[in-house]
Amino acid sequence: MHEAKQQATGSIFSDLLKNCESDGPVLLPGVHPLPNLLSLEAEQVLDAFRQSQLEDFTTIISDLDASESSLHHIFEELLTIAEKDPDNRLSSLSIFQPGAMQTLFVDLHDHVMSHPVWRHPCFVRIFEGNFNRDQLSSFALNYFNQVKNTRQCVALAQGRFSGFIDLPYGCLNERVSELVQITLAQLLADEYGVGTHSIESYPDLASLLGSTTHIVMYRNLFEGLGIPFEQQDLPMLPEVADNVLTQRLLAGHPSFSLLESLASVGLGMEWGVPEFFSLLLGGMIRWAWREKVELTQHHLIVFIAHVQYDVLHAISVMLATSLLGHQAGYEEQIKQATNMLMSSRYNMMSGLYRHLFDEPCDNIDQIGLASRYQITDRRIEQALLAARQEVADASVTDARVYKSDDQVPFVFA
Repeated sequence: MHEAKQQATGSIFSDLLKNCESDGPVLLPGVHPLPNLLSLEAEQVLDAFRQSQLEDFTTIISDLDASESSLHHIFEELLTIAEKDPDNRLSSLSIFQPGAMQTLFVDLHDHVMSHPVWRHPCFVRIFEGNFNRDQLSSFALNYFNQVKNTRQCVALAQGRFSGFIDLPYGCLNERVSELVQITLAQLLADEYGVGTHSIESYPDLASLLGSTTHIVMYRNLFEGLGIPFEQQDLPMLPEVADNVLTQRLLAGHPSFSLLESLASVGLGMEWGVPEFFSLLLGGMIRWAWREKVELTQHHLIVFIAHVQYDVLHAISVMLATSLLGHQAGYEEQIKQATNMLMSSRYNMMSGLYRHLFDEPCDNIDQIGLASRYQITDRRIEQALLAARQEVADASVTDARVYKSDDQVPFVFA
């Protein structure tokens, strides 16, 4: 009866929310896993995803020990083969040690999700709806440069796996490499909206080229904001360009190991996405509702989809990453790779904040960054400075100044 009364008295906005007299704004089914998103503080959203990711990971990892599960069977077959070879190091991996994967996840997940980037003032301000239409349009256009130019990082990481790489798993070297490639291929298929499992369902060329990629889904937002196609692609802000280059370098540059590459496209890129995309999504819904702009799930689908799917992405890549955890100190390598990504993302959001609101916003080196998030070597500095010189002048605003700048978005220990 209570639910029926809410339905009768609540006012519905678009297909996004219902404003109930007793509960306030409640998101409609399919919008977000937290129906009360608009009633939460930013910190509460972060805490909710920290807990849900822990629960999701625990559920999936439990399958590794369940003899009846398909996941257990896949890894049990590998272990059976490895045990026949006394020099094979596969059995020493965390994935085969009782409780080790859970311990590893808790440690790495806390490291990533405690970074200040996820509480950046730009995310918080947008979540609060404290912007106007021009500022939202500017954000959408400039953040699009981040979205469309980092999709390829997974492909860069995947391309590094070949018969030339050195692994300590004997006859299982190629199979381990295949499993990593499969994991990355699924991420790539999800990003580009293409995939098939049978000859009968293979798309024709028109269907292939018309795939619903995340880039196409993002352009739906421009449709809702009335931004014509010819105005949707802008040069990158310098801070956005640095973040794009950092992600590409970690994924594909030979200065960084396969382990760092995998960590960058999985843990570093995926774990925080559901949380901060929730902040962006909530802020846009809040603004549209306030200003009576008829945005719909269709217009916001890229944010809705990322909240739902990136949790699985992060978990699957963590499993793949664990297959390369045969070297001493590999956990620290993973943390350093994520530190580089989160640092460059922090400066990107500071640059966006200054651009959108014409107000000061601190960079990563001005916030008293904790020592555990500082970078312990300078490989990324030299690689980034060199990469800036290779970008097309038309692709970045004030390209001459950008290429001559020797400042990088990192705090070195």
